[in-house]
Amino acid sequence: MRFPSATRKAGLIVAIAALSLSAGCAKKDEGQVQANGVKLVQAGKLTVCTHLPYPPFQSKDAAGKVVGFDVDLMDLVAKDLGVEQTIVDTPFEGIKSGQDLNTGKCDAAAAGMTITEERQKVMNFSDPYFDATQAMLVKTGKPYKSLDDLKGKKLGVQAATTGRDYARKFEKEKGLQLVEFEDLAALQQAVANGQVEAAINDLPVWTEYLKENPGGFVVAAEFDTGEQYGFSVKKDSNPELLKKINEALTKAKQDGTYDTIYEKWIGKRPSA
Repeated sequence: MRFPSATRKAGLIVAIAALSLSAGCAKKDEGQVQANGVKLVQAGKLTVCTHLPYPPFQSKDAAGKVVGFDVDLMDLVAKDLGVEQTIVDTPFEGIKSGQDLNTGKCDAAAAGMTITEERQKVMNFSDPYFDATQAMLVKTGKPYKSLDDLKGKKLGVQAATTGRDYARKFEKEKGLQLVEFEDLAALQQAVANGQVEAAINDLPVWTEYLKENPGGFVVAAEFDTGEQYGFSVKKDSNPELLKKINEALTKAKQDGTYDTIYEKWIGKRPSA
């Protein structure tokens, strides 16, 4: 049966509108754009989640710009993708649980984060880019040289970190009183004002703190935990981005860029 042209035209308009709406919804549901074959949550941006402050890996400079070791390395990835890095400051719990990646808050996480079996269950990690170890900070003049010396004393730890997990292993055995702080700045302040007698965190973090506060504090003990840092992406969802991150790390280590960034933020790189 033939329809009058006006009816046919109206039907065509409705069909086109329906197709447009469907296409729009599909794009919205996908919620991602492409950059050199890599899915990103924002066009022209590599969105990276971190938790500030955590120098020398990420912190704000005098002008309020986020800078650091992790930042410079992820800039290499962004450059390879032909985009700019944009950084989202978010609580570490959401990063280590994989929630921020799963909800599309960011494409990757770069937060001085140790690769652990538990975290690998909820996110995919890059190749290791930094060998880390835990250390204990005390005020200069304090007698504490080990966890044994802290029996019955308050030991500060940062929430959701491997430093906290390490301290928990010895909490009962050593008679420690653990006091948990949300971020590094609060933990540092607690040591400075005597709220806790000592604090555990990654050695490079304390090394940076000693540079900023010469004479006031010392690293009283180091704990070789065999930890390594990795960047992370959403679990089994963005293999191309993970590949790009690993390629950027490999290239940087081969052409000397990694060593330059390491010496800029950490110091002389240990011999292999």
